[in-house]
Amino acid sequence: MKILLTGANGYIGMRLLPQILELGHEVICAVRDENRLSIDDQTKARLQIIEMDFLKDFTPGLIPRDIDVAYYLIHSMSSSTTDFDEQEAQSAHTFNQYMAETQVKQVIYLSGIVNDEKLSKHLSSRKNVENILYQGDFNLTVLRAGIIVGSGSSSFEIIRDLCEKLPFMITPKWVLTKTQPIAIRDVVRFLIGVLGNKETYNDSFDIGGPDVLTYKEMLQQYAKARGFKNWIVTVPIMTPKLSSYWLYFVTSTSYKLAINLVDSMKMEVIAKDQRLQDLLGIKPHSYSEAIDMAFKKIEQNLVISSWKDSMISGRFKKNLEKYIQVPKYGVLKDVQRRKVKNADAVLENIWKIGGDNGWYYGNRLWKIRGFLDKLFGGVGLRRGRTHPDKIYPGDALDFWRVLLADKEGKRLLLFAEMKLPGEAWLEFKIDGNNVLHQTATFRPRGLKGRLYWYSIVPFHYFIFGGMIRNIAKT
Repeated sequence: MKILLTGANGYIGMRLLPQILELGHEVICAVRDENRLSIDDQTKARLQIIEMDFLKDFTPGLIPRDIDVAYYLIHSMSSSTTDFDEQEAQSAHTFNQYMAETQVKQVIYLSGIVNDEKLSKHLSSRKNVENILYQGDFNLTVLRAGIIVGSGSSSFEIIRDLCEKLPFMITPKWVLTKTQPIAIRDVVRFLIGVLGNKETYNDSFDIGGPDVLTYKEMLQQYAKARGFKNWIVTVPIMTPKLSSYWLYFVTSTSYKLAINLVDSMKMEVIAKDQRLQDLLGIKPHSYSEAIDMAFKKIEQNLVISSWKDSMISGRFKKNLEKYIQVPKYGVLKDVQRRKVKNADAVLENIWKIGGDNGWYYGNRLWKIRGFLDKLFGGVGLRRGRTHPDKIYPGDALDFWRVLLADKEGKRLLLFAEMKLPGEAWLEFKIDGNNVLHQTATFRPRGLKGRLYWYSIVPFHYFIFGGMIRNIAKT
């Protein structure tokens, strides 16, 4: 079959893509920016990639007419705290326009479980998108999931941060809300299982794991699975806003995502039935099994995708290409050069920078800078990195965003997503003479920007000098 995969570079899309290819289907990936599709060149060669934005006006002829099935995996919850529902509705309407030009037989949409009549803004938006898609001239299959647990998922990373950073927690009362978590592996199995299955046409199905747990029980079971104990005290006085700040400062989540998550965590999310499980013969994994599978992926360095690599995890909202050309005029620079003996080994050091490996010098100072950034509303260092030794354009790298990762050309270019009175780039490049160039470029915003730069020049002397010295060691 010829399959259109929207949201291909998202958390779910990146997990689903290799499974569809393995089944021998022809895949067309619809993405906003091809440079951000974090897959190897061999896999890219097997795809057709279309750059398009469903928030922009309909453009005839972008999508091939002869597609058979389309996956709709577009969500905007983390991009805004106010109008994400309008954006999601607009995307769904535009998608229907594109589908009207094709011969598509089935559209598969991953939504959220809706139990209560009074829904959170997030779940209400998902339900509205579902209604819009039902207006399209195709057979719609809707899968409604609750909390998705897997390496790199926002839910899993939040639980991980809370448990491993706070052995004693004072929590809001929403931790007593019941939910039905499902392993990411099972979500993908269901998404594959309904592909071309006429028995699932024009119907909506709840999918969930076998366990119905409160968020408190999920935290406790995580701690037990990891071999330690945590103490959780629930208080009724923590407002949604305070809860959002609590999640934002303790975990790696963005503030916008924290607000929307807290809004949804007040609602019970429990599957109404297991019709689809019975129809497809799928037995979902338990919550403890999902945790175990997630850590096996982490320990084996096989994390395919992470929510942190999404643009919405930081403040970078524009196309990467706009920033790839580092400005030459009106900027301040710190330039370091060092002759290296083994360029390939040094390149491997560069490709391992950040995350658990740190920044090769002054890691405590980097952590302080990350804490200050988080304190003033930035992303901080908690995003880390998805892969320990692989980097793709668009990846999050602590409080940087990868603009260019050209291993063949021996060049890595990063753009700062920390709170700054200006714009900052950090570049590593090894030239043909085996000289490592490390360049920090800052384009200040007014007098405040220049004062900021000159105030930290003494730190640059030690940090950047020590960093290139240690990167050059082999």
